[in-house]
Amino acid sequence: MDYSMLISVYEKEKPEFLDKCLESVFSQTLFPSEVVLVCDGKLTGELYRVIDGYKEKFKDTFKPVYVEKNVGTASAANIGIKTCKNELILKCDSDDICRPYRCEKQVNMFEKDSELMMAGGYIEEFDSDTGEKIAVKKVPLTHEEIIKYAKRRNPINNPSIAVRKSAVIDIGGFNEDQRCEDYDFVCRMLMAGKKSANTNEILVDYRVTAENYGRRRNWKNTRSFIEVRWRNFRRGFSGFTDFLIPCAAQLFLFVMPIKITERFYKKHLR
Repeated sequence: MDYSMLISVYEKEKPEFLDKCLESVFSQTLFPSEVVLVCDGKLTGELYRVIDGYKEKFKDTFKPVYVEKNVGTASAANIGIKTCKNELILKCDSDDICRPYRCEKQVNMFEKDSELMMAGGYIEEFDSDTGEKIAVKKVPLTHEEIIKYAKRRNPINNPSIAVRKSAVIDIGGFNEDQRCEDYDFVCRMLMAGKKSANTNEILVDYRVTAENYGRRRNWKNTRSFIEVRWRNFRRGFSGFTDFLIPCAAQLFLFVMPIKITERFYKKHLR
């Protein structure tokens, strides 16, 4: 089964992170038939140099898409999905590092189950500055477990997500007016009856920086976190307790100093 790898990048990404990401994608045991990179707005000269290097080396496979103005993560994802020529699309962020076998494992999952519409796997977080391993973020494996887990938290590790293009189009793609768009997307896929699964193998090495913890103290993100869960409750996807408990935890993280947020996140949310 042919597949497309979809990545988006914007000007604040570090060129060495993008280079590592693309290196991991082009080192897969099952080589992609295309790699679509959505350049979300104007980039730095260093980023363009990384992109041009891969264009020269993989000119038949690497397909940058240049968006004139920054449109944000959700819109960039929708642009990329429309661009991808294959039914099976694997996504990753521009600072993620895919394990060499990631794509082969996920393609096999979809080849074995024609009803599977969305899949992911475990990821291992590492400190971007030191390279130290932090934790393995595990997720439920079966569709039934995924639905139960999704009532409070994202059951698909976004850096490892793979989808069928037709299923994404069927639900209208990513919500461009919503932050927490990855969790919102997964929940809407589940509410639409799209079958899901995870593998218990680590597929991606996920880079953790100080900004990861800082974002949990950002009011816009906190508000979106609450809005998505309130919408899930109103739609009947989750119960009131499912809404209340994670939102209370998120508000706690919002008001606490960042060091406490970091310790709490590592101890309780992993």
